[in-house]
Amino acid sequence: MNDELGARLKVYEGRAATLTGTGRDPVNLPMIRHWCEAMGDTNPAYTGPDAIAPPTMLQAWTMGGLAGHEGRAAAHDEMFALLDEADCTSIVATDCEQQYLRPLRPGDEVTFDTVIESVSGRKTTKLGTGYFITTRTDIRVGPERVGTHRFRVLKYAPAATPSKRPQRPSRPRPVVNRDNAGFWEGVARHRLLIQRCTSCAALRFPWLPGCNSCGGPDWDTVEASGEGTVYSYVVMHHPPFPAFDPPYAVALVELAEGVRMISDVVGVPYDKVRIGMPVRLEFRSYDEELVLPVFRAREEAAV
Repeated sequence: MNDELGARLKVYEGRAATLTGTGRDPVNLPMIRHWCEAMGDTNPAYTGPDAIAPPTMLQAWTMGGLAGHEGRAAAHDEMFALLDEADCTSIVATDCEQQYLRPLRPGDEVTFDTVIESVSGRKTTKLGTGYFITTRTDIRVGPERVGTHRFRVLKYAPAATPSKRPQRPSRPRPVVNRDNAGFWEGVARHRLLIQRCTSCAALRFPWLPGCNSCGGPDWDTVEASGEGTVYSYVVMHHPPFPAFDPPYAVALVELAEGVRMISDVVGVPYDKVRIGMPVRLEFRSYDEELVLPVFRAREEAAV
């Protein structure tokens, strides 16, 4: 099969993608700490006065952020422009390989060079048809090479998708267990029930098997009046979830009884929701089986 584009891309093998790149920050303890917390890595080698950086952070010290690197070579942009012109406008990372030659330590200032190591022939995948591009980055501290990072992406033209409009997914179901079943039974009867400790009378929400104030195991319930105010909120733009249409507001509502719960605010545009907005409880049916408590903005607040 004739692959004229593939032949043009092969010319870029061995050409520089980044020349004398410089890490935006020296290797430092705060980034190491954030990485370890995110990864759940508690290795003591990454803390203390003799700390080293986790080896798998190798790429982190070379990343240029949204602005990219000033040292990027023209060959990189030229190659990707060719792919874009051929409708290979989508990209997905597929794998990486790293080689560690010595540990990085706080204070090390990283430099690096990146070369376009290889470009595959045309490949057809479930995502679409395109080319696998592998770059190799050699990382140095001073003249010493401390590691190598190979990164492979697929730059492809997305496969055609059926024009049939997909059916809207149903709303996710709440997880009902023995500790909160009574709450959801109340919701089904259009009652918002709050647990009350029979030992100290503390109200609690969400439902728990024991009192978080005194530890007492026994409780009864009180029914919420339905009055509340927006204590805090966020507007969800991304990522999109099935059955939800961003942007939309998700609020932490403080009930008149003093407990707080997360729910939707309806009856007002997402960009009009405000902290302190008075709301009132209502129950909304999303299908034959699902009823959820939501909060409608009071008329005087929705104007």
